[in-house]
Amino acid sequence: MSLEKERYADVIVDVTQASMDRSYQYRIPPELENKIRIGCVVRIPFGNGKRSAEGYVLNIGTEPRIARDRIKPILEVPENRVTIESKLIELALWMKTTYGSSLNNALKTVLPVREKEKHAVREEVSLVWPEKKTRLLLEQYTRRHYAAKVRLLTALLKTNELEKSYVTGTLKITPESLRSLEREGVISVRSADLTRTPDDLQEPEEKEKPCILTAEQSRVCNGILREWEGANRPCLIRGVTGSGKTLVYMDLMEKVLKEGRQVILLIPEIALSWQNVKRFRSRFGNAVTILNSKMSKGERYDQFERLKKGEAQIVIGPRSALFTPFPKLGLIIIDEEQESSYRSENAPRYDARETALERARIENAHVVFGSATPSVDSVFRCREGRYAGFLLESRYGNADLPAVHVEDMREELRHGNRSILSEALREAVKERLERKEQTILFLNRRGYSGFISCRSCGEVIKCPHCDVSLTFHTNGKLVCHYCGYEISQVSRCPSCGSPYIGGFRAGTEKVEAELHRFFPEAGIIRMDADTTRKKDGYARILRSFASGEADILVGTQMIVKGHDFPRVTLVGVLAADLSLFVSDYRAAERTYQLLVQAVGRAGRGDLPGEAYIQTYHPDHYSIRAAAKQDYDAFYDEEMLAREMMHYPPACNLLAIHGSCADEQRLVVAMGHLKRYLIRNQSRDTVIIGPAPENIRKIQDIYRQVLYVKEPDEERIIRLRRLAEKFIEINSGFNRMMFQYDLNA
Repeated sequence: MSLEKERYADVIVDVTQASMDRSYQYRIPPELENKIRIGCVVRIPFGNGKRSAEGYVLNIGTEPRIARDRIKPILEVPENRVTIESKLIELALWMKTTYGSSLNNALKTVLPVREKEKHAVREEVSLVWPEKKTRLLLEQYTRRHYAAKVRLLTALLKTNELEKSYVTGTLKITPESLRSLEREGVISVRSADLTRTPDDLQEPEEKEKPCILTAEQSRVCNGILREWEGANRPCLIRGVTGSGKTLVYMDLMEKVLKEGRQVILLIPEIALSWQNVKRFRSRFGNAVTILNSKMSKGERYDQFERLKKGEAQIVIGPRSALFTPFPKLGLIIIDEEQESSYRSENAPRYDARETALERARIENAHVVFGSATPSVDSVFRCREGRYAGFLLESRYGNADLPAVHVEDMREELRHGNRSILSEALREAVKERLERKEQTILFLNRRGYSGFISCRSCGEVIKCPHCDVSLTFHTNGKLVCHYCGYEISQVSRCPSCGSPYIGGFRAGTEKVEAELHRFFPEAGIIRMDADTTRKKDGYARILRSFASGEADILVGTQMIVKGHDFPRVTLVGVLAADLSLFVSDYRAAERTYQLLVQAVGRAGRGDLPGEAYIQTYHPDHYSIRAAAKQDYDAFYDEEMLAREMMHYPPACNLLAIHGSCADEQRLVVAMGHLKRYLIRNQSRDTVIIGPAPENIRKIQDIYRQVLYVKEPDEERIIRLRRLAEKFIEINSGFNRMMFQYDLNA
């Protein structure tokens, strides 16, 4: 190859050191010309000696950046690696810049399936001879007592084709017998690639009953289509629980599919896959597939390949499904958009909602958010005009919203009831059992290990500076995880003097045991992290409850999101306060969302629904608004609190998380970082901390967090970049890990 035609690849090496997080130029040898393209994985010489490493090709060109004789050749293209699409590389670069991670981590994130898997093979044994001729041969084998061949031919005469595993296993036919029949031309043995199919896709398709959009749903659908033809802003559908947002999604999907484009539907929990897949397959058939972490490697790879080839046009899954390599992506739908599970806890700590907006921008696609309880941030953007907002205010089929009762657990305690269930809720469960209707009991365990409160008056021990609860630590201290304020554990309520003060200790197993004590005749299913560990755990439990095998479903938050059980007429929320006073400025928002979502599981069929919310704080604005399902009342009070305390979306909030095996070194380093940021802050910047994380130590690694509040988004991103540079060039930060959260 002449020098003029020589081509070079910019490769980022797959190493963990931040200092190596840049591209290096390599020569493309002639024999690899047809194999190397942007996004593929290559093996390259790296460093001194004979060391080699793997890396990703970011760019290909003809201009050398250094002397040609110093540019080393690429060694090979590993056959078992999956290529990253060029548009996903662009997205990874944006994630690195926005969320402050290495480019390597960002590239690995946008590639949910990284290695090729061997194809699954199905071997089949088929009868070649015609029936009449085969029956004559069968008579010969019977006379000669060829028992194995008789078994095989008898079985093949019934079905004509059998799986080889069945032939060799159940029928016990030896390889020699098969070869003998094959040589004679009686049978053929052939192999075919088999697509590994997840359990959720193996259920028989049920044809959807025709659903005609209501006038309200048609208005929303048409409004979104007009928005797509105009400014194409992100669209937010806010619909009461049971309003039929899914039907609107389907109508929008159909229009995108007719244009020859594909759809990503993000859901917050794998537990929601079963019902979602069932509903969408009833409308779109095999065009629907899934991607999630419960699938085997082989299943994920096979579905990944189906999507790349265009054999499936709709993918349903949690946030990692956002990176499905569709050739013509047309629509991203994010259901239950308020859920915190859309934010990654690993670097890059990306928000799937923001990342979806960027991917849509790159691919000229549309984005639709949907929720009965949208995030304060999204509604704020609607009111600013950055999003287009649409309302669904009625339940589908004119069903009524459930009647909601708020049970004051302080009164229950005063009347001598120390059980998990209030008297009213217990009576309501009994009535449902008598009427052969179903009940969901939701134990709100978010914040389970956190705050300390008084069971007599409801008082919560809070930080005087940050308006969040103090968190109990095993050293006997109550600590604020925003500013570091701490006090010693209290034994009596500072408000009423009651000795009934402490944290909540009940779990789902205890609730289940209480239910068996009160209702020994009831069928009870528990759904939590313990009962869903197995691959099919979610679907097995939900199928069982949907088919009426149990009267009561008890579980954590995974049971209250998006499920639709027509015979559920009662929902009980146990310990609504647990999420209300965690050490998190979004605590009131998440409590409101959980309560409304939980209440919304009742009365979704022909039967009316009822819900009970058990709380020690019946007058809190989030609980009052949830009982009335009044989002606007909640939003107004919550935004007032955010503006007063300078929390998002009224202000930007950057969290800098540091971790180290040496706690004292970490404390000193975080102090230096804070002083450096103070020297570079603007007049409006506020820096809080550093303070211990909610969990101070994990696997002997200590953790601290520093918060930066800044109204201007560009300035806060600049401060994060300055922090990254300061950490990179100062040896005092060696052997420490840092991660960044923006507006989390």
